[in-house]
This record gives sequence, C-alpha cells and structure tokens, in this order.
Amino acid sequence: MDAAAIQEQSVRVTESRLSPAERVQEAVACVPAAAQAQLEPAAGFRRWTVRDFHRAYRSGQATPTMVARRFLAAVEECSGPDLNMGFFISCDPADVLRQAEDSTRRYQQGAPLSAMDGVLVAVKDELDCLPYPTSGGTRWLGSARRCAADAACVAQLRACGAVMAGKANMHELGAGTSGINPHHGATRNPYNVGRVSGGSSGGSAAAVCAGLCPVALGADGGGSVRMPAALCGVVGFKPTAGRLSNSGLLPLNWTVGMPGILAATVEDTLIAYAAIADQSKPSPLQQPELNLPMLTRTRSMPSIRLAKYAKWFDDSSEDIRSLCGKALQMLRTHYGWESVDVTVPEIEEMRLAHYVTMGSECTASLAAKYLDSMDRSEVGWDVRIALSAYGSFSSRDYLSAQRLRCRQMYFHEKIFETADAIVTPMTGVTAYALQDDALSTGELDYINGAALVRYSIAGNFLGLPAITVPVGYDRGGLPVGLQFIGRPWSEATLLHLAYAMQEACGKKVLRKPKVHYDLLTKE
Repeated sequence: MDAAAIQEQSVRVTESRLSPAERVQEAVACVPAAAQAQLEPAAGFRRWTVRDFHRAYRSGQATPTMVARRFLAAVEECSGPDLNMGFFISCDPADVLRQAEDSTRRYQQGAPLSAMDGVLVAVKDELDCLPYPTSGGTRWLGSARRCAADAACVAQLRACGAVMAGKANMHELGAGTSGINPHHGATRNPYNVGRVSGGSSGGSAAAVCAGLCPVALGADGGGSVRMPAALCGVVGFKPTAGRLSNSGLLPLNWTVGMPGILAATVEDTLIAYAAIADQSKPSPLQQPELNLPMLTRTRSMPSIRLAKYAKWFDDSSEDIRSLCGKALQMLRTHYGWESVDVTVPEIEEMRLAHYVTMGSECTASLAAKYLDSMDRSEVGWDVRIALSAYGSFSSRDYLSAQRLRCRQMYFHEKIFETADAIVTPMTGVTAYALQDDALSTGELDYINGAALVRYSIAGNFLGLPAITVPVGYDRGGLPVGLQFIGRPWSEATLLHLAYAMQEACGKKVLRKPKVHYDLLTKE
C-alpha cells in the first residue's frame, strides 16, 4: 500500500529531526490533561501512568530513587518462594539505583530530560539492554551471543531518561504462547497466580499489570506482545513492520517479528511509541511522516468504519464474544462509528503460512552459529519439538508461504478500501490454568495455543499495525482484550480507536490484580 496515500484524522505530524525527548514532548501535548493533579487515592483502582510519575517527581512527592527502591523490594518479594511470579530473568539492583539516582539529580536541578525521566521500563529478554546478556529466555544464548550495545528502542528510551528495570521473562526463544519457561520460571498472571500470563512477552505484560512499571518493551512475531497484554489486562501495541528499528532485537523471525509496547494505558502507549519511533535514519521501506494522534480530539473523529468478520469474531469463548460485542456497541453509542460486515478468506491457510515463515526464519537465523552445536537437552521439551518442526520446512515450503502472504495482503487491501480498521477479540480464550507438571519441562498446549493466536497472525504475517485494549473480565475475573488491526502506517488511527474504547469502557474495566504494587503512594 502506498505510504503517501495514508491520510489520518486528528494528528500532529512530527519532524524527522526531533530527538526522542522532543518526540515525547510532542506526544504529551496530544494527551488530554489528567483528571487528577495530585496523587490522591482514587475512588477505585487506577494504574499510575507515566505522567503520574513525572508529576510526582517534579513536585517532590516522590523521587526516582524512592520509587526504584520500592520497585526492587517488590521484585524481591514477588520473586520469592511464596509468590514465585517469574516476572524477570535478571534485574541488577545496583544498575537500577544508579539510573534512578542520576534521574533524581536531574529533577533536583530542574532539568529532567522528558516526561519519561525516572520512569521504570522493563525490557523483554529478546532485546539488548546493557549491562545484561540477551538470552531469549534460554540458558545458553546469552553466553554464546555477546551483547555489546543497547537495542535501538532501548537507547531511545534511555535518551529520554527512562530507567531500564531489567530483563523481563519470556517463553523460551519465543516458541510458545503460555509464558512457561523451564529455566527461569513460569510467568504467572497477576489476576490469578494459577493462570498463564501468555507469551512470549509474558514477563513484560505481567510486570505492567502488577504495577512494577507503567511501560515495558516486548517483541511481537506472532501476537507475542498483544496476546499476553490481553491476558493480563493491559494495552499491547505492534506498529507497522519497519516503523521501529529491529537493531538489537534477536533475529528470531526477521520478516514477522519486531519490537512492541506494553503499557498501563493508551496514553502511556502513545508516549512510549513517540520515544522509540525514530525517523531520523534511512529506512529500506518508504514510510510516511510520523503522525501522533491528538487524543484530545478523538471524540470528534467522524465516519470511522470497523470491519467485522462475524464468523471469525464469534470463534471465541462465550464471555469474550459477549464482552467484545458489547464493546463494539459502546463505540456505536458513544461515537456513532459503524461496523461493516466483511469476509477474511483463508484464515487457516494464513496461520499455517505464518508458522512456516516464522519457523524457517528462526532456524535459518540460529542454525549455523548456535543450533548445530547446541545440546538439545539445554532447551525445554516444547522448544525441542518446535525446533524439530521448524527444521522440517523446506525452501519450497517457505516460498509457498510467501505466495500466500501476497494473496492475503490483496484480501486485506480490499477490506481497507471500505474500512478504517478490522476489529476482533484479541484471543479466543482467557488465561488458562498452569499445569504443575509443565513448569520444569515447558508446555505445548495446541488447543489453547491455537485459541490464543487465532486473531494475531495478520499483524505479523502482513506487517500490519495492531493494538489490543482491555474491555472487561470474564466470569472468572480474567481480563478480555479487543483488537484493532489497521492498514499499513495507520498507527495514529489505531491509537485513536484504542483510546476511544478505553474511554467508553471507563473505570469498570479496571479491577485491581491480586498481585499488585503501588510504587508511588506505597499502600
């Protein structure tokens, strides 16, 4: 799709020469003024946002050092034998405190770098972040592959003053959907510690859900940001392929995977996106200018059309189907936006072609340097099976998958001729139960796994931007997410849609997780 043809409503166009901190400033200007100027207890549960932390630091009600110490105490507690939440693979207290103390000094001097200065950000163990190794959730890759510099996204956040909180846990090599890691522990869902967090960016999603940071970085090759975000009741955002730099990201599946954002709110998603969407360097892809959505004008956006494939939309649990249907009705009621009926052909064929593509690229990336000399006993049982399947794909299989890719892009381009976005549930089921016998081996649950990835594939296989936002809870109190999939480069429109959904749902979608830490007011 021609990048120049994308025209979005109610946006602020940013200049390519802006620094990460300047882009954050532009994003903050697009966000409605906060309802609460002081850190007073809310009438119900609320998640502290980037702007809450920034205001607390500027007013002196808290300091980055104070918050970092509370964070470290919380990580120690939730990593202990009583909870064993498995949020982080590695967290260096001395490094976290050093960054926080530097930020505190900047605030004391009246010179914070940006609204993200002093804000904690967890980084999935698929992205390089000094001083940590990048292991991809394994026991062996961190020592075999030297980490010499921050990933581009991490470096841009550091330039804004953000405090890198450590390496978040992930499903080993991103090769699963549960978040169960036999080497570093299963990441448990803060809403129910007996349930999965999702994968593969489960640690990032759960850390945001538990209040340990308002923003985290993940990587999304098959729904790996959006799926755990939905299971943990937070926002998950995957921009268009090529919008963010893949530099410093493990090249596990280079044509379908990319960095993504997990955040407490849509506003925080926008601020983090602005920080890491660097347009100053040459790109192999023709990109339009970076548009930031003016969320102050979302309510006045006219004529939004949402494509819904009813048979696909309804292929989910009863609770998810009901909640997502009601969410669509709320958008019609609050904003007058309409749904249009469409058909998305060959969804199962697209899923299989994506799997062949992802697996072939993973094998090609890792085989020569690592897999050929690796002892298979060093990886979990589920990953052994996945790697065996990946290795069985031929070059002809890969080329056939790419033909299907072109065919699916044509189908989706036709849909976007009549609609601004495709709307689906984010997952077909909510977080399912952790099985004790899988904790030390890993797990391949094909039934639940297929239900979790059911709506994820187009975003990765076709490189389309996609976002999930919480819309409620099932009868067991587990979060449900709704997904918007956009045409290429329409990130601003998707953020508008997600913000509208967030505001329409209101406070009723905010229930306090059973494992949650208040780092600002110290409950």
